[in-house]
Amino acid sequence: MSELVTGDAVVLGLRPAKLPSRALATAIDLILTGVVFGGVALGLAVAAGSLDDAAFAAVSVATFLLVPVGGPIAVETLSRGRSLGKLVCGLRVVRDDGGPIRFRHALVRGAMGVVELLMTLGVVAAVASLVSERGRRLGDVFAGTLVVRERVPAGRAVTVPPPPPWLVGRFASLDLSAVPDELWLAVRQYLTRMHQLDAAVGRAMSERLGREIVARTGVPAPAGVPAAAFLAAVVHERQARDARRAWQAAHAEELRGRAAGARFEGTPRPGGPGYGIPSPGAGKPGTLGSGAPVPEASPSGASASGAPGTRVPPYAAPPAPRPTGEGATPPATGFVPPV
Repeated sequence: MSELVTGDAVVLGLRPAKLPSRALATAIDLILTGVVFGGVALGLAVAAGSLDDAAFAAVSVATFLLVPVGGPIAVETLSRGRSLGKLVCGLRVVRDDGGPIRFRHALVRGAMGVVELLMTLGVVAAVASLVSERGRRLGDVFAGTLVVRERVPAGRAVTVPPPPPWLVGRFASLDLSAVPDELWLAVRQYLTRMHQLDAAVGRAMSERLGREIVARTGVPAPAGVPAAAFLAAVVHERQARDARRAWQAAHAEELRGRAAGARFEGTPRPGGPGYGIPSPGAGKPGTLGSGAPVPEASPSGASASGAPGTRVPPYAAPPAPRPTGEGATPPATGFVPPV
């Protein structure tokens, strides 16, 4: 999956940053930039002591352009919108469509920041951020960027909305093995935050994510189905498959546990006949070597268990006594008496 979609997925779960958090992040960045600029300027002043005034002025201008202006631009470009102050405050600069910023966005923000932050001591940036609905300063407006919060409370997580009933089970035969986890995360994040997005932006994101799913599965979306409904149905199908696999794994584990327990119950216990240790009652008249009573033989030569020539195991329960006396019914032999 492209990094653009990953950026969209990350941003969909975030919210625009407010002025206090942005001011704190900017103050941290300005303090760090001032320290670096002072150190570089001091080093150049010592190294360029033999230069004339014109050369020293050129070096000073170059240092100003490289450190206070070029430094933030390079940091935001390389870190994809995370400076040290934004990293501390849990903020990030992204594009209006949710993707990560690039060099041109950072360049416009840095150039406007010289006017908004350095020349006016942040007054213009503060006023623009208060007036903007999403807290954007002029640099964000011209660059098409937005500062968002990356860290939000866990309790605000929203579940994925279910698909329309007429789409449930429609993609049961769809092959989802080629869809990576990053794309699933992107789709889930979009579905949980799609109602908070602008209608046009949300429609564009759903269509782009739908094309990614279609490219991975090789099956086009049904005609007339909105992209958001298609994504919800596909995610629902994947969740159903994951639930079935989890249930099958738990059921198989339960069966293995039962089989292991049955084998354990069938093994000879320590001190029993299987371990060569005489049991209580062994050697007494009327008992087997294990101490179990001797089964009574039937007239037909079969044992009390009913099977001819078999012996009752030592651990088997003794047979129930047969009724005796007058009127007692003789045991059935399986033969019809002669008439």
